[in-house]
Amino acid sequence: MRVVVVGGVAGGMSAAARLRRRDEGAEIIVLERSKYVSFANCGLPYYVGGEIDDPAKLLLHTPQSLKAALNLDVRINSEVTEIDPDNHCVAVADTGAGNTYTLSYDYLILSPGALAARPPIDGLDSPRVHTLRTVDDALALREASGSRAIVLGAGFIGIEAAEALAARGFETHLVELAEHVLPPLEVEMATLVTQELRNLGVHVHTGVAAQAIAHADNNDVVTLSDGTVLHADVIVLSVGVRPDTAVAQAAGIQTSRGYVVIDDHGRTSADDIYAIGDGTIGCDQDHPVALAGPANRGGRLIADAIADAECGEATARPIPSPQGTAIVRVGGLTAAMTGANRATLDAAGAEYFTVHTHANQHAGYFPGAQPVHILMHVGTDGQILGAQAVGVEGVDRRIDVIATAMRARLAAPDLMDLDLAYAPPYGQAKDPVNQTGMVAHNVLTGQLALTGPNELTEDMPVLDVRTPAEYAQGHMPNSLNIPHTQLRDRLDEVQAWVDEEIGDRPFVVMCAAGVRSWIGYRIVRAAGFNVTMLSGGIQTLRAWLGERAETVLAAEGDR
Repeated sequence: MRVVVVGGVAGGMSAAARLRRRDEGAEIIVLERSKYVSFANCGLPYYVGGEIDDPAKLLLHTPQSLKAALNLDVRINSEVTEIDPDNHCVAVADTGAGNTYTLSYDYLILSPGALAARPPIDGLDSPRVHTLRTVDDALALREASGSRAIVLGAGFIGIEAAEALAARGFETHLVELAEHVLPPLEVEMATLVTQELRNLGVHVHTGVAAQAIAHADNNDVVTLSDGTVLHADVIVLSVGVRPDTAVAQAAGIQTSRGYVVIDDHGRTSADDIYAIGDGTIGCDQDHPVALAGPANRGGRLIADAIADAECGEATARPIPSPQGTAIVRVGGLTAAMTGANRATLDAAGAEYFTVHTHANQHAGYFPGAQPVHILMHVGTDGQILGAQAVGVEGVDRRIDVIATAMRARLAAPDLMDLDLAYAPPYGQAKDPVNQTGMVAHNVLTGQLALTGPNELTEDMPVLDVRTPAEYAQGHMPNSLNIPHTQLRDRLDEVQAWVDEEIGDRPFVVMCAAGVRSWIGYRIVRAAGFNVTMLSGGIQTLRAWLGERAETVLAAEGDR
């Protein structure tokens, strides 16, 4: 059996390595058009920033090491220019030797990956414009000199590149077309990331795009859509990717929006041709997921499917739909996510509610306690649809637990029952994940009605149960302040407020993070009032409002 793998790195090399373990006698040929067949793509920004000091550390394997360990025939500088599915062969251009040849296969695995998207910006061909997709890209950026940098695109790579350049002393501007950085994050989580970027000295421009790049001898001039003019010695283009699937499309292999369509075993529409990685999309997926984890795991499962097909078995596990679990470091913060976000759920017409919690990552009495801000979207049937977290410490652990619960199809209230590790330096007896499940349980059982920050308007009546000092620092304009510890004795004031100003409308109970407002909510609800609670308290509300917070939230003396 001859298996030809087109493309190395995550998906292709994972498939080749697993297939060798399944079949010692198979002839496995890996064709990689670059000179690096296996490198740490996700480590590139950290080399640019200097945290990884030796570029050799980015190279995980070489053709020689793969031959020695796995008996793989790895051919670098070898680009597949044509696929002939009918005759089971590919045309290969050896760019190193300067010749071409035809190679037959019994099975073909495509790991095409993706290319940096290049929007129609005048001047994008400037030599000062870089991408960050390959080792050579990282080497060039590491050597780039000057004092001013512009990063176009505030996704994962863009943010990591901006942090790296700022750490090297560049005056760094980050430009994002969407309304906030890290567009997959909800705005109330992304605001925390924006604040941290500014703490790092990064100038953040959102809701704008680069319109033109003018190249000059000393620097480039970038004009943004709002008229802002920025000067740059280095420009990093990181506005997304597009699938690198032209050869597959030319061969008649089914694609959708340019992505190769695969079934749950990685099979394409062509016999004996499989595909994996950034250039693919599952039959049941609405959008592709360009992440290393799914590519690595998918490559292994494709190898199992091929090994089974060769020996007439059917034991290979299907490739699961990826949840999009991802994480990024931004200065002293970590932001992570799994599953769907609000935009995806709204586009699908899903019925759901959103829980916000701000519990500490470990016991509050132990030094260094910091909040883990968790957001979780929950279906009306209790299904966990997606979650996000931002914090200084412990974010990775919490998102991984929720991602695991989602894969196991646990309901949101089941998070209450998870027996998670606890000691004061590491967690709480009621872990932030447990607490998020508790809030979801309260909603699903009818004990709690939530109002999200996106639903709260300035004319909605608010019962603010924080202390007077907290209230004076900022509050909703149409609000009444009664601390939660005094509320039972001052229900007559609440009644008078309702009678004079509210009538039959519900009012919203609010505190700093949601703990005291839950107590207050239960008190006024038991007294018969029509009431909801603000999810996540004013912490979430301030983040949702972002730069508008200071104008929306009145301070003492403003009224």
